[in-house]
Amino acid sequence: KPEALQTVLETLRPFARGRLVVVFGCGGDRDRAKRPVMGEIATRLADLTLVTDDNPRSEEPAAIRAEILRGIPSGRRNWIEVSDGRHAAIEQGVAALTGADDLLLIAGKGHETGQTIKGVTHPFDDAAVARELVGAPS
Repeated sequence: KPEALQTVLETLRPFARGRLVVVFGCGGDRDRAKRPVMGEIATRLADLTLVTDDNPRSEEPAAIRAEILRGIPSGRRNWIEVSDGRHAAIEQGVAALTGADDLLLIAGKGHETGQTIKGVTHPFDDAAVARELVGAPS
């Protein structure tokens, strides 16, 4: 939800004494009108926004990302579309943490341990991917 994304980014901002980086996408077969709104919110409140896939369900992931990107004002250049999957987006988010005071928000999937693409749910856990990438224990 746009309100939830805005609230969490506004809440995290004071804790990110460096850059605030967000990885997010929007679910397929859900309210399409929220997608551009979320793109605008993310790029307004984060220093870097990585737009990727959430649960595309029956929709084409590229079409969902395009709708998110339509909400980003043309002058903003603080975003990257990551078309090669959520793992790659999280990897880019971790790599973007160049300072000790930078903060990464991986938004959207929360506790979910799967990603639904074309009716098939594939095992995927944002937290496990992040832990693996930073070398933290499971």
